[in-house]
Amino acid sequence: MNSERKLNIAVLFGGASSERDVSVASAAQVVKALRSLGHKVCSIDTATGPLTSEQEDKLFSAGVSATAPHSQGGLGKLAEDPAAFFAAPAMDGLDLVFVALHGGAGEDGRLQALLELRGLPYTASGVIGSACAMDKDIAKRLMRQAGVPTPEWLMAPVDARTVELMLGWPVVVKASKQGSTVGLSVVRSPTELPKAIELAFQHDDEVLVEQFIPGRELTVGILDGKPLAVGEIVLTRSEIFDYEAKYQPGGAIEVFPAEIDEAETSKIQQLGATVAQALKLRDYCRVDFRRDANGGLWCLEANTLPGMTAMSLLPQSAAVSGISFPELCQRICDIALNRATQIK
Repeated sequence: MNSERKLNIAVLFGGASSERDVSVASAAQVVKALRSLGHKVCSIDTATGPLTSEQEDKLFSAGVSATAPHSQGGLGKLAEDPAAFFAAPAMDGLDLVFVALHGGAGEDGRLQALLELRGLPYTASGVIGSACAMDKDIAKRLMRQAGVPTPEWLMAPVDARTVELMLGWPVVVKASKQGSTVGLSVVRSPTELPKAIELAFQHDDEVLVEQFIPGRELTVGILDGKPLAVGEIVLTRSEIFDYEAKYQPGGAIEVFPAEIDEAETSKIQQLGATVAQALKLRDYCRVDFRRDANGGLWCLEANTLPGMTAMSLLPQSAAVSGISFPELCQRICDIALNRATQIK
């Protein structure tokens, strides 16, 4: 695919998940980058529809709130009437849909299924890969099958005695199919477990109770099947890379490249690429790990639609690998269009 070709691109973002604010922030920078490359770009909030220039300016100037918005789990207007949504003039003559949604129906395969049915080429993972990565229980089973270490886990409902015998304390309790650690708690004693499970069930119909691995937080971006630079997230306020740590100033220090030796870097890159392959992920993703005190590496999760602001983890991983943010956006478009051309 010739990257010099000027494209007609729709950037889909927003929606009604708990990660709406993050999606808006990603879209703001993706739209800017693609336009800087000369592409025609339409901003489309799946919750409301195509935006006017005035609406876009107002929405894109807002920051990420300190707490996650209440999730309705859906896509808003797109889900209510897909036929009418795709019939909008803004959807005519598109070369590509750049998916900048995070969480909920935008990342779990449902949006991807709608785009497949509509016959629109789109960026990032397909229906199966998106669904597998979003469901943490399934993802961990596939990681284990591929030989990638991941912390032990149980699915709720589960009692404190079973957790103590099988996992020990502390444990991490989280929604099985949510991103950005929404509804996540670190539980240190049996008395805290019921409340943590109840909180997680407010965000999902399945809850995962996972062994807590203390140690360093490491991450690697994957672009077109190839690993990028490894980074480290140094937490400053908590033991987990939660919503506040991710999106509020001072919550974490992100170090790229990570201060680890070449052999460990290579191992993380290899494991990250293996996870992406095992989960059938494509185009780009980010894979997160914990390194324990003995040097053991444990995969926590894979993100099929990681944050796409210039300072998000994947773009930082790309930047250290010599890929600027506009170039990263262009490469993602090229990969998706190449795949669409091959399928035809």
